[in-house]
Amino acid sequence: MRKLNFKIFWVVFALFVFINGAQAQTLNWSGYARNYTGMLLTENNEYAILQNTFNLNIEQSKDKVAYKVNPYIYQYPNQEMEIGLREAYMDIYFNAVDLRIGKQQIIWGKADGVFITDIVSPKDLSEFLLRDFDEIRMGVTSLKANYYLGDNTFEFVWAPNFVSTQMPDESSIWFPQLDFPTAPVFDYSQKEVGAKLENSEVFAKFSAITSAMDFEIMGGYAWDDDPTMHIAKNSTGLTVTPRHHRLGLAGGSFSSTLGGFVLRGEGAYYNGKYFNSEDPKLTDGTVKKNYIHYLVGLDYTLWDIRLSSQFIQQAILDYEKPIKNDEYENTMTVLASKDFLRETLRLELFSYIGLNNSDALIRPKVIYDLADGFELLLGANIFVGDAGRFGQYDGNDMVYAKVKYSF
Repeated sequence: MRKLNFKIFWVVFALFVFINGAQAQTLNWSGYARNYTGMLLTENNEYAILQNTFNLNIEQSKDKVAYKVNPYIYQYPNQEMEIGLREAYMDIYFNAVDLRIGKQQIIWGKADGVFITDIVSPKDLSEFLLRDFDEIRMGVTSLKANYYLGDNTFEFVWAPNFVSTQMPDESSIWFPQLDFPTAPVFDYSQKEVGAKLENSEVFAKFSAITSAMDFEIMGGYAWDDDPTMHIAKNSTGLTVTPRHHRLGLAGGSFSSTLGGFVLRGEGAYYNGKYFNSEDPKLTDGTVKKNYIHYLVGLDYTLWDIRLSSQFIQQAILDYEKPIKNDEYENTMTVLASKDFLRETLRLELFSYIGLNNSDALIRPKVIYDLADGFELLLGANIFVGDAGRFGQYDGNDMVYAKVKYSF
C-alpha cells in the first residue's frame, strides 16, 4: 500500500507540473533535502534516528487567488516511507477579507516552544519536542477568514474534522512513561471523534498593533488534543480507555518593547479539562477541573548575544489532593544565541527546565552555512533528572547531525 501511495504521489505530481507548464504559468518552488542522523549516548551507541527528508513548497498566485501545496517525504532505513501533505490550501482575496480554505498550519500566540493559545493546529509529538516546530505543527483542514480594519484583524477558524495529537508509537523511545501499578489493557474503542458537523471546532481571534504593544484576544470551542486516560478496575486488572473531551477556552497574548527589552506574555483559561485522580470514590479515575496556563517572557541582547527567558505555569483551579498532576506546574525556558563569521556560524543553547521535578532538556547546537543554501547542524539533546516531563527520558541523551540543502 505504501508503494502504491508513492506511485500515486509522483503521478499526480507529474500531471500537476505538466498542466501548469502547458498553461505557461510561473510556479514558485522552494524546499529542502535533509539527512538527519542521531546517536544515543549509551554503551551500545544505538541510533536514535536515521532519517532522510524531502520537503517541497509549491506556490502560485494570480489576480485574487493563490494556492500552496507542501508535500513531504520521510524515509527511514528498513522502514516504510512516510509520505504526506503538511499543507494544501487556496487563498481568495477580497477588499477587506481574506479566505484560506484547505489543510493549513495556523500559528497563534507569542510563546517560544510552548503551546498555550497556539492550539488550532494539532501537534506531532512522535519525537517528543525534538522536531523543528514547523514539523511539530500539523496541518488541519479548515476554513480561515481574516477581516482587516486598519491595524486590527478579526480572524475566524472553522475546523470541520478533529485531528488529535500524534503520539509516539508504543515501541518508540519517546513513548511516555505511564504510572500504573500493573500493566493495563488498553481499549481504544472510544478514542476516535466522529467526522460530523456537531464535532466541529471553532476559534476566533482579535489582534491589534498599537504604538504601545501588539496584542491578541482569542477564544475557542474545541476538543482536547490529548486524550484522557479513563481507568477502570476489574477482576482481571486495569482497563485504560483513552477518550477526547470538549474544551472551552479564552485567552490572549501581547508583546511590547521597553527600551532594549521585549516583554511578552500569553495566557488562557481552559474550561472542562479531565485530570487523572487517585480518589477511590471515582469509577474511572478522572475528575473534571478548570485550569489556567500562562507565561511571561523577556527578550534582550547583551554583547551581541540574543537572550530570552520564559516562566510558564499551569494552575489547576479548585484543586483536590488525589489529582495526580501538581496543583502548580512550573517550567522555565532559556535561550542564548550568537552569530559569528558574518552570520554564517551560529551557536545556540535552548533549555526547558522543569521546576517541580528538577528536570530539564538542554539543547546546544552549532549551525554553519557552508555555501548558499547548504547548511550543517551539529547538536545534542541532554535530559536531566529521573522524573517529570523531561526526566522520564534521562536514558535518551543523544548527539545528532543534520545536513540540509535548501532551494
